[in-house]
Amino acid sequence: MEQDLISTDSDDSGLDLATYAQRAYLEYALSVVKGRALPDVCDGQKPVQRRILYSMSRMGLGFGGPNGATGAKPVKSARVVGDVLGRFHPHGDQAAYDALVRMAQDFSQRYPLIDGQGNFGSRDGDGAAAMRYTEARLARITNLLLDEIDEGTVDFIPNYDGSTQEPQQLPARLPFTLLNGASGIAVGLATEIPSHNLREIADACIALIKTPRLTDDELFAIVPGPDYPGGGQIISPAADIAEAYRGGRGSLKVRARWKIEELARGQWQLVVTELPPGVSTQRVLEEIEELTNPKVKAGKKALSSDQALMKQTVLSVLDVVRDESGKENAVRLVFEPKTSRIEQQELITTLLAHTSLETSSPINMTMVGLDRRPVQKSLRQMLGEWIEFRQLTIQRRSQHRLTKVLDRIHILEGRQLVLLNIDEVIAIIRRSDEPKQALIARFKLSDRQAEDILELRLRQLARLEAIRIEQDLKDLREEQKKLDEILGSPAALKRLMVKEIEADAKLFADARRTLIQAEKKAIAEVKVIDEPVTVVVSQKGWVRARQGHGHEAASFAFKAGDGLYGAFECRTVDTLLAFGSNGRVYSVPVATLPGARGDGQPLTTLIELEPGTHLMHYFAGASTAWLLVSGSGGYGFLATVENMLSRQKGGKAFISIGEGETVCRPSPANVPPPAGVAATGLFAPATHVACASTGGRILTFEIGELKPMANGGRGLMLIDLEAKDTLAGAAAYSRSVKIAGIGRGGKEREETLEIRSLNNAKAARGRKGKAADLGFKPTDIVRIE
Repeated sequence: MEQDLISTDSDDSGLDLATYAQRAYLEYALSVVKGRALPDVCDGQKPVQRRILYSMSRMGLGFGGPNGATGAKPVKSARVVGDVLGRFHPHGDQAAYDALVRMAQDFSQRYPLIDGQGNFGSRDGDGAAAMRYTEARLARITNLLLDEIDEGTVDFIPNYDGSTQEPQQLPARLPFTLLNGASGIAVGLATEIPSHNLREIADACIALIKTPRLTDDELFAIVPGPDYPGGGQIISPAADIAEAYRGGRGSLKVRARWKIEELARGQWQLVVTELPPGVSTQRVLEEIEELTNPKVKAGKKALSSDQALMKQTVLSVLDVVRDESGKENAVRLVFEPKTSRIEQQELITTLLAHTSLETSSPINMTMVGLDRRPVQKSLRQMLGEWIEFRQLTIQRRSQHRLTKVLDRIHILEGRQLVLLNIDEVIAIIRRSDEPKQALIARFKLSDRQAEDILELRLRQLARLEAIRIEQDLKDLREEQKKLDEILGSPAALKRLMVKEIEADAKLFADARRTLIQAEKKAIAEVKVIDEPVTVVVSQKGWVRARQGHGHEAASFAFKAGDGLYGAFECRTVDTLLAFGSNGRVYSVPVATLPGARGDGQPLTTLIELEPGTHLMHYFAGASTAWLLVSGSGGYGFLATVENMLSRQKGGKAFISIGEGETVCRPSPANVPPPAGVAATGLFAPATHVACASTGGRILTFEIGELKPMANGGRGLMLIDLEAKDTLAGAAAYSRSVKIAGIGRGGKEREETLEIRSLNNAKAARGRKGKAADLGFKPTDIVRIE
C-alpha cells in the first residue's frame, strides 16, 4: 500500500510521503485555481463556462444561427450538457448544468450569455427545472465572444482525452471579466468581481487606448462604479469606490431602491422595487419575521432584552409586509406602516438598519492574468491586460486573413495567366502525361496555381471572365493593403480597435441600472425616554437599573455571598461600561438593563466574553464623561465613554496591558452635573490625580500632565514602581480620595486622604511618590470629591 503512494522517476529512487502529499496538493490547488474557480482576464470566463459556450457554438446554437441565418432553435439543456461532458468537461453533469443556468439568469449576470427557455430559477433562491425540461441557445451578445474564433485569433489545446481541440481563451471583443463579473472560491484564493455597465467599460477602453497615461481620477470618472443586474443604489463615497478600484479589493455599501405610494384617505405604503446584489425578497421577509417574531435562543428561558427591544422597535413602525413580485414586477415588496402618522423616513431607516435592504458588497478582483498567474488586479491593470489581449487578437486575425487573401490573389493571378489560352490549357491537359508540369513550364505557374487549374471543372474554365477576375483581384489587393497597414502601423491598429469597440458598444449598450449616490449608513436609533436611573452592579457582575436617584446603598439586596460593587446615578440614555481582564471594554445601553425587581441579570449574558476572560470593573454614565483609565503596570490615560463604545457584543480592544498586569478601577474625571446643579463637590471637574501602589507609596500630580487617548492604548507612566510593586489604582480628584486595602489578619481597611495630605505627596508625573503611613496594603483608590 505504501509503495503505491511512492512515485519513482529518473532523478529520484523514491519519494517520501510528505513530499508526495505536498506535490499532489499543490497540483490540486493549481488545478482548482486555473481550471475551475477563477475567470480569465482575457474573456472573463471560467473553463466550464468557456466550454459550454464553445460547445453550443459547435452545435449551431448561435442566436443568429449558423452562417447568419435567422436563428437557431433552442435544444434541450440535457443535450448541451451531454456534449460538454463528452467532449470537453469530464466532471459532474450537475456542475455543468448549474454553470449553464447561471449564464441564463438575468439577475445573476448583467449581460446573460445564454438565452434560456423554461424555468431557470428565480432570485428568491428557487432552483431551475431539471435539464431535461429546459431549453437553451446562445444569446446574441455571445457573438462578441465567438465570432472570431475560427480566424486564428486564439490558441487551441487538446481536450482531456486528446480526441479534439478546445480554445484556451475566447476572442472577446469586450472585457467580459468586468461586464458580467465573477464569483468563486479556489484553494487559498477567492474572487468577487462585480458587474459593470457595457457603455462605461467600452468608453474606458477607448480612453486608455487613446491616452495610455490617463489618470486614475479620469478613469474613475468614466467608470464611476459597479452596475449590478438588480439595480440598487451604491451609497459608498466615491473615495471608497476609487480605493477599491486602485487596489482591486474593497467593500461597498449598497441599499435597495424604493418609492412611496400614496393611498386613499392620507394612507401610504413603502414599495421596494430594487434590491442589493445577492439579496432576495424571501431573505428580507425571513429577516423581518425573525425581528417581529423572534425565537428564544437555545439554553434560554425567555427572549433576551435585545430581542424584545428589537421586536418592539420594528412593530412600532411596521404593520404589514407582503411580496407582490411577479412577471410584471421582478421585485415588489410592500411595507405598510403602523399608522399613516409615522414619518416615512423613520420606517425606511428602521428597515435599512435591521434587514438586508442595506448590505455590503465585496470587491476582490482576483483572476488569471495574461501571464497565466492568478493575481489580484486593479481596474487599470484589468483593462490594460484586456487591451493588450485584444491588440494581439486583432493582429492574429489580420495575419490569418492576410494569409488567405494572399493565397486567393495567388490563385486568381494564375487563372488570369491562362484566361486567354483556355483551349491550349485543355489541349495540354488532354495530351500531356504530366499536365501539371506542362502547365508550369508553358505558363510559368507555381505548383499551387497549376494544382488549382487542374482541379477546376471544365464548365468553370469556360465561364472564366476577365472582368470578374480583375474585379476580385482589385478588391483583394485593397484588402491586402488595409491588412498590411494594420499589421505595420500601431496607430492604424489602435484606430481599428477603437472603431470596433464603438460599434459593439452601440449595438449592445444599455442604460445604467445601479444608482451611485453617496448616503450615510442607516443607523436606527432606539427611542428611549430620558429619565434618571441608578445602575446597581454587584461584585459578581449582576446588574439592574432602579428608577430615580438618591437610593440608599443599604436598600440594595444581593444573593448570598455577593455584595455591592457600585451604584451609578445616570440617565436611561447613558451607557454601562464593563472592563475585561484582557483590556477590552464592553458597552451595554442602560435602557436595555433589567429592572430592579429581583437580583437583576448577570452582565455576561448581555455581552460576549472571550474564553478565559472575566470582568474586572464597571462604570455607567454619559458618553461625554471623562475617565482615568489605568493598569497595574503603572500606566494610564484619559478617555471619554464615547471613545470606548462599541456596537459589537464582543467589545472593543482599548487598554493595552502587559503580561501579568490587570486593569485598575476607572476613575471619573469630570462627571457632568444635572440641569440646574452647580459644578461643585462631586460634580466638580477633577484637578489632580492620586496614585497608590500596593507597596504603600502615594503620588499626586496635576491632571493636565495626562494625555487624552481617543483610540486607547497603554498611556503614559503614572508612577515609577519599585520592583515587585504594582499600581493599586489611580483616581482623579478635586479635594479628597479614599484608599482601601487589607490590614493585618486579612481585615479590610480604608483611609480617607484630604487635600493637605495629598499635597504632601505631590510631585511630577512618573516619580516614585512618598511612602504613606497607612498601616495596611492598598488595593484600591476611589474619588470622594
